[in-house]
Amino acid sequence: MADTQFGPQGWTPQRLGSLAGKTYLITGANAGAGFQATRTLLSKGAKVVMLNRSASKSTVAIKELKAEFGANADVSFIHMDLAELASVRNAATEVLESAPRIDALICNAAIAQVPTRKLTVDGFESQLGTNHYGHFVLCGMLFDRIDTSNGRIVVVASLGYKMGLRTIKFDDMNWDNDYRANPAYSQSKLAQMMFAYELQDRIKAAGKDVRVYVCHPGASATSLISTSGGFFTRAMWYVMSKSPFVQSAEKGAYPEVMCATENGLEERALYGPAGRMETGGPVGRGTLEPYAYDKEVMSKLWSRSEQATGYNWSL
Repeated sequence: MADTQFGPQGWTPQRLGSLAGKTYLITGANAGAGFQATRTLLSKGAKVVMLNRSASKSTVAIKELKAEFGANADVSFIHMDLAELASVRNAATEVLESAPRIDALICNAAIAQVPTRKLTVDGFESQLGTNHYGHFVLCGMLFDRIDTSNGRIVVVASLGYKMGLRTIKFDDMNWDNDYRANPAYSQSKLAQMMFAYELQDRIKAAGKDVRVYVCHPGASATSLISTSGGFFTRAMWYVMSKSPFVQSAEKGAYPEVMCATENGLEERALYGPAGRMETGGPVGRGTLEPYAYDKEVMSKLWSRSEQATGYNWSL
C-alpha cells in the first residue's frame, strides 16, 4: 500500500475550492479521463481549452458540457493532432493568441497498444511520436506563457512504463526491428516521464517557477485502448473494463486534476491510485522506479528529442 498524504480516502475533488479566473489546457479532452477532468475543472468555475484531434467529437463534448454546466461554461476547442508536429505548432500558436494565461497544461492525450508498426507523417514510430514528441514541442512552445502564470505542466504517464525495456532504445527508437505493441507503448510513456523529470532539473537550473508533476490514472475505463489497440487487446480490455478491478474514467481523472491544482506535491514522484498494485483505490503518491529518472538517459533523450523534432527549448 503506497502512502497517501490526503487521508484514507485519498485525494478527491472535494478538496477543490473555486477555480474562477484560472485557465487549464488539456490534450485529448473530448473523451475518457480528459473529458472527466474538464468536467471537474468547469464545475469549479475554471476556463478549459481542449486540444483535440477530432472536431466532431469536440463539438459533441462541448454541447454536453454546456448542457451540464450552463451556456456560460467557459470551454472551447482548438484542433491539434499530436502525431503531426505542424498541427502541434499551429495549435500552440493559436493558444498563445487566445489564452493570456495558462495555469496548467495537462498532457493527457495518448495512443496505446498500436498492433502493427506505424509511422507519423514526420517519420516517427506512432506511439513515441504522438505521446512524447508531440507533447515535447507543445510544452516547449507554451512554456513561457505557463511560466508567466507561475503555472504547471502535468504529464499523464502509465504504469505501462514498467512493462518494457526500462531504458530508451536509442539505437532503434523507431522500432525498425522487432516491433511489438506493448514494449513500444511502454517506451513512449517512459520517454514522457523522463522528459518531465529532466524538465524539472532544467527549470531549477534556470531559476524558473513552473511546477512539473507526473501522474497516472491506474486501471480506468477510458477510451485509450479501444481507439488504438488491436482487436484482441480491445476485446480483452472490454471484458476487463466491466470487472470491479477497473475504476471509472471519472476516478481515473483524479490524479491529473490533483496535479493541476493541489499544493505541496513532490516533483520527483509519480501520483495515482494508491490501492492494490496501484491500479485503483485512493489517490496519492505511488512508487517510482529509479530508472525513470536516470540522469544520463534523460539528458540524452532530451537532446535526441530536440534533434528529432527540430524544436530547441530556450531553457
